[in-house]
Amino acid sequence: MKLMRRILTRAGLDRVPPAVRKIVIAVIGTTIFLIGVALIVLPGPAFIVIPIGLSILASEFIWAQRVIKRGRIFLEKVVRVAK
Repeated sequence: MKLMRRILTRAGLDRVPPAVRKIVIAVIGTTIFLIGVALIVLPGPAFIVIPIGLSILASEFIWAQRVIKRGRIFLEKVVRVAK
């Protein structure tokens, strides 16, 4: 999340009105997320691109933060079972 704030500051989006910033973040994050979903069936690193899109969305949306948290919990359970 701190990285996203630094990126927003460097891009100048911290000076933009909050409604415009939210729309820009939503469009960029959703686009990257959907590309990741398409990469599930296409050849490519979907398991890298989807979390990047979610982390972009999580910089502005609480629901995306919850999805990331649930994903981490699920991944920890999978790792525990795999050991």
